[in-house]
Amino acid sequence: MARVAGIDIPDGQRLDYSLQRIYGIGPVISKAVAVKSGIEGNPRVHDLTEDDLTKIREIIDRDYIVEGDLRREVNGNIRRLIDIGSYRGLRHRRGLPLRGQRTKTNARTKRGSKKTIAGRGRTARR
Repeated sequence: MARVAGIDIPDGQRLDYSLQRIYGIGPVISKAVAVKSGIEGNPRVHDLTEDDLTKIREIIDRDYIVEGDLRREVNGNIRRLIDIGSYRGLRHRRGLPLRGQRTKTNARTKRGSKKTIAGRGRTARR
């Protein structure tokens, strides 16, 4: 397995897909890295030479924020929102959606599984 940005990328996969295993690199950036490094087509990782892998490592280290640094930056941004007491920070703290989604019926992923509460159901009609 080749190691790029501290992550083992799988040998059997194509280069574009294997670079996406790195946190912070998606489809667009992985294609851009391949173009910048001068790699033709979309070869499998085990077909690359050590020089190609070195070029890829240098481009990612120089041009992109990935893995630990990116995680630290994102967590710092969320921590800042919480500390200044903004609306988005409050939603983060409470574990609720922050972009205006409804929470009466949806948002199960954020709110967790249903908790049954006695007396909250439908009332029986006579």
